[in-house]
Amino acid sequence: MARIPTLSAVRGRLKTAGVLASTLVLAASLTACGGGGESATPAAQNSAGSAVDANAFPTTIEHKYGSTTITQEPKRVVTVGLTEQDALLALGVVPVGVTEWLGKFPGTIAPWATDKLGGAALPEVLKDVDGPQYEKIAALKPDLIIALYSGLTKEQYDKLGQIGVPVVAQPKEYNDYGIPWQEATKKVGQAVGRATKADELVKGVEDKFAQVRKEHPEFEGKSALMASTYEGYFVYGSQDPRSRILESLGFKLPADLDAAIGDKFGKSLSAERTDLLDRDALVWLIDTPAKAQEILGKDALYTGLKVAKEKREVFIENEGTYGSAVSFVTVLSLPYVLERIVPQLTAAVDGDPKTEVKPAG
Repeated sequence: MARIPTLSAVRGRLKTAGVLASTLVLAASLTACGGGGESATPAAQNSAGSAVDANAFPTTIEHKYGSTTITQEPKRVVTVGLTEQDALLALGVVPVGVTEWLGKFPGTIAPWATDKLGGAALPEVLKDVDGPQYEKIAALKPDLIIALYSGLTKEQYDKLGQIGVPVVAQPKEYNDYGIPWQEATKKVGQAVGRATKADELVKGVEDKFAQVRKEHPEFEGKSALMASTYEGYFVYGSQDPRSRILESLGFKLPADLDAAIGDKFGKSLSAERTDLLDRDALVWLIDTPAKAQEILGKDALYTGLKVAKEKREVFIENEGTYGSAVSFVTVLSLPYVLERIVPQLTAAVDGDPKTEVKPAG
């Protein structure tokens, strides 16, 4: 099954009163120990980490549920969002706890990010099945909780707040799981006092996209879409970070895409909207190419589309490192993605059905 954020994040919006009570007890103990101040054991930090900006604190970050003020440099950061560890590592900060999503990587640190650990211990891995693991988060004695790439509810936000430390939720300007990687990087940078370095990192990756657009003018204006074979055909909307990869390369999404899926990051299409898949390039995030091709090959509606007839499809395995990098869409995963997806898209849009779109590991 395709890894869809809300499937792992729809994940129960309920939590029992017993869990909340336990959380409150832990929160009280943290407060007694000075949870809002210096932690007993600072987070491991990359020796190459950037210096904190002058006058970085206090700083206030606006989000979906109001605003959060951080008064001093965080030493023990926990990520409730699914991808923020990459921005932290890029800034030289190793979180003490991260929330598991894709890839099942040790410490939820993917291969494209492991060199940023700098020899530090792996963070503790948290699960998110029925919401954040409040007790485990509190036991890590965090001094900052980040949930930018998330679908955090108000109830969950309030419960995390009971731990007694700043909580930064997802921005209100975007759908849940819709924060652009640039803004996620910059907000993480602001939260840990490294906004200057965050800006530099963002510019570096944006420059890579600009270079690809310069080298591949054939992408400009071509139509493209990312989809999955989950529950029929699941397509990602304009506010999903995966779709933004295509736009940043010069492609255009279908004009009526968001009208078809509503205010979500994505949605399964009805049979009558299979036409949305007929693009100059169609990127499939799938479990295995063989299984996907079997499903697609049995669908007369799909096989009748030009995108299928002219073999303009790119197949990427969800469970592989590459597939995880495509879904992460972070300042660290994107260079890894570009090395692989650009040759595939080049083959897909060259106008020759005989050109093989080769798999990339």
